[in-house]
Amino acid sequence: MGVNRPAAPAAVLAVDAGNSKTDVALIAADGAVLAAGRSGGFQPPRDGVEAAVDVLGRAVAEAAEAAGLPPLRPGSPYAGQVAACLSNADFPVEERRLADAIGARGWGAATLVRNDTFAVLRAGLPGAAAPRGVAVVCGAGINCVGMLPDGRTARFPAVGTISGDWGGGGGLAEEALWWAARAEDGRGGPTELAVALPARFGLGSMGELIEALHLGSLGRRRLHELVPVLFAVAAAGDPVASAIVERQADEVVALASVALGRLGLLAEEVPVLLGGSVLTAGHPQLNGRIVAGLAQRAPRARVSVVSAPPVLGAGLLGLDALGSPPGAHGKLRAHFG
Repeated sequence: MGVNRPAAPAAVLAVDAGNSKTDVALIAADGAVLAAGRSGGFQPPRDGVEAAVDVLGRAVAEAAEAAGLPPLRPGSPYAGQVAACLSNADFPVEERRLADAIGARGWGAATLVRNDTFAVLRAGLPGAAAPRGVAVVCGAGINCVGMLPDGRTARFPAVGTISGDWGGGGGLAEEALWWAARAEDGRGGPTELAVALPARFGLGSMGELIEALHLGSLGRRRLHELVPVLFAVAAAGDPVASAIVERQADEVVALASVALGRLGLLAEEVPVLLGGSVLTAGHPQLNGRIVAGLAQRAPRARVSVVSAPPVLGAGLLGLDALGSPPGAHGKLRAHFG
């Protein structure tokens, strides 16, 4: 049975907001994508909730203009349901605060907020069935969620070192820098990372790279460029780089296995979905070790990489909330290929 919403030009306003970018899509009741918009990264811990929601607003406004919608007016939302999957929404209290802030903008008649990892989980699950599976996202950071059809979830705080996290693009870059710095100054063993990392920026030594990062002539936002270098050095057989990659794989296996265990799914045939830029890049050394590790811990798990954009998952969650028919889900999936 569908859920009644006040009449609006779109059925769903889907929002996927990560640390580096925000994507939105206005979706019709039949699953057709009416328009899309994009804006910058969503970081309420740094910018504050209202300023972060302003970033979402720029993407929403772009999509509304592309769809030819009139200016927003009280009581005339753009969509019946806002489905927002957001980075930095790591605790239920944060989801509620963000839902209140987004709801106050009047973009939709109803607002659903989830952590952005749920977008990858929903995008990777077929049809319009209730979600059952686990997703691990390894992009700028790392996170994992699992869900059962009855709504029970397994999730992690995923707020960095204080919550036991390790890895993601930022963590991998810092780990590679740590080993490379020690290799150059003699505190650690040799690694090709000491040459390859500074070379990525046209520098001749780790000393130059450390100075550039410390003094700000090289912005720390560019550290993500070191992640492909790490994987290339590891693939060439460097033991230090390989150990970092293997540790990242083991972290993914640990997250997925714990989530599966909490939900009673370790012995079940269940999808384990991998998303985020680090995992979707398809590095054989990383992904192969993840598959092998899960084969030992959860032998019936079906591991796959979700290449569809996470905004698809947000859109599907919105259609779920409205009780939309399976055909709408299929049409939306077809749009994102």
